[in-house]
Amino acid sequence: MPGNPLVAAEPWDLVADGYAEFAPAIMEPFSARALELAGLTVDSQVVDIAAGTGMLSLLAAERVAQVQAIDFSEPMIRRLVAAADAAGLTNIEARVGDGQALPFDAGRFAAGFSMFGLMFFPDRAKGFAELFRVLSPGGTAVVSSWAPVVESPLMRMMFGASAAADPSIQEPQPNFQSLENPDVFATEMRMAGFAGVSIQRHTTSLSFGSADEMWETMVRSSAPMVLTRRNVGEEVWAERAALMRAYLADNYRPNHPLSTTAFLGIGHKPQP
Repeated sequence: MPGNPLVAAEPWDLVADGYAEFAPAIMEPFSARALELAGLTVDSQVVDIAAGTGMLSLLAAERVAQVQAIDFSEPMIRRLVAAADAAGLTNIEARVGDGQALPFDAGRFAAGFSMFGLMFFPDRAKGFAELFRVLSPGGTAVVSSWAPVVESPLMRMMFGASAAADPSIQEPQPNFQSLENPDVFATEMRMAGFAGVSIQRHTTSLSFGSADEMWETMVRSSAPMVLTRRNVGEEVWAERAALMRAYLADNYRPNHPLSTTAFLGIGHKPQP
């Protein structure tokens, strides 16, 4: 994914605080579904790769023996640790690291997850191969990726706001070489060695009490927007923010649900 700034840690470092506060509204339904699909037990050890601020890790820790969480953003990991401490969860171990070179022994985990993280890896094949390596035989992997923006009224609303402030911003077209393509998603999992691969579509909806609430939720948890703010400077950002807020005020009806869709890729490590 050359040229994509989201393959580096810096944008995620910048957005860690806002992500921890606002992203759970969007991420929790997908994380909960991923855990349902994994068939966990109270004895399970699981790994959360590109864990971010730990939405899946925090949910998993309530039902398994141990969670190992890893992310390349140190501020994200700090927020994850703080959240685990606040919740009294003592079975999460979180560290900074690379999901393409996991610091874990082969065959260690009953289940492995990557919620909207592996999709950004510069080398997805390495990411899938490492996930496969650290699973025990019979273990389950669940990986999520966003569906094309055209299938997400929530994302389309935000891109509409961005274009109102900067006409050079265009709504992304479907990328059929990415995990937005279920056939590519399934093929890449199978090439890593996974069996019984299936790609499930999962949709959730969010509603906001006002356009301003939507703005706070979406913008403060958006790595691309936080990065843009830093790059253009506060004066230009203030002008753009005013235009985006005005667009949302004109186009979002308070308490109206907007859906967003993701693909969940499920695969199993074969028994010997």
